[in-house]
Amino acid sequence: MDNNLKTILVTGGAGFIGSNFIPYFLKKYEDYTLINLDKLTYAGNTRNLSEVINHPRYIFRQGDICDQVLVSRLFEEFSIEGVIHFAAESHVDNSIKSPESFIETNVKGTFVLLNTAREYWMEAPFKYKSGYEGCRFHHISTDEVYGTLGETGLFTEETPYAPNSPYSASKASSDMIVRSYYHTYGLNVVTTNCSNNYGPKQHREKLIPTIIDNALNAKTIPIYGDGKNVRDWLYVTDHCKGIDLVYHEGDSGETYNIGGRNERENIYIATLICELLDDIASHVKDKSLNSYKELIRHVNDRPGHDRRYAIDATKIETELNWMADENFETGIKKTVEWYVHQFQLERN
Repeated sequence: MDNNLKTILVTGGAGFIGSNFIPYFLKKYEDYTLINLDKLTYAGNTRNLSEVINHPRYIFRQGDICDQVLVSRLFEEFSIEGVIHFAAESHVDNSIKSPESFIETNVKGTFVLLNTAREYWMEAPFKYKSGYEGCRFHHISTDEVYGTLGETGLFTEETPYAPNSPYSASKASSDMIVRSYYHTYGLNVVTTNCSNNYGPKQHREKLIPTIIDNALNAKTIPIYGDGKNVRDWLYVTDHCKGIDLVYHEGDSGETYNIGGRNERENIYIATLICELLDDIASHVKDKSLNSYKELIRHVNDRPGHDRRYAIDATKIETELNWMADENFETGIKKTVEWYVHQFQLERN
């Protein structure tokens, strides 16, 4: 490998956000090699990275972040100088049914990565080894660690943690472990907590891909409860740009909330997507339907369903000059167009 290149370990890079981040990062920077460690669970797919599969500065390794021997070997083999940690179990419904894997991956896996980085980069607490002084660990987290909001207010970096699902509890736990490695050992860490992401390459279990996929296949579009649960939506490329900024310019030990300032009710999202599909994909619409909106059905709410999330992104906006390029209406149009294209490719 070129000794002039810095090598970053990206975990979970075959998942939704990671597979958008890696091509973005490789295109923007010429002085990094990215090592993608991904277990390739159901949520990860190497096809998501087809555009970089033969890139000279991209290396894929299949494996589990909980595997201490493997993680240590990667640090040694590639002289890892940074970690950008996406890998996580992230589906709330799955965490309610089977919480064990969430604790294992999100808590233990984060610990294994942190401890390996500390041992490889540092010779004592608050003392980095020569040549490793600039190494950084960036932990990607979620706004769900903050719990739920009423009709007003926003999550800030000072909002007390109040996770309400096994998923969010596991992410809150990993955030605290990251924090402890900064205060106890002086490890150079940053954490970002993002609002709901959407865009190309997202797994079809998530809300927006489910709506699109079900509509295109003339299946019922399920909306929990009254559909008035509110989320703050962040286009995935805007998130990637925020991660890039925090990794390079964020202050060590700090947390940065990344949100799109795009609060929307779930029922609005389903209706808008159907209207876009009526325009973009009318040629594949089931002949029995006048509009895709006819497929929307309200179903029983899930346990512990947080009513509203919304992030105050003032800190990253003012300190690092980050700003979302997409509002929800521009981003969702791009997203729907991408999924319709994929649907047509699969049919052919």
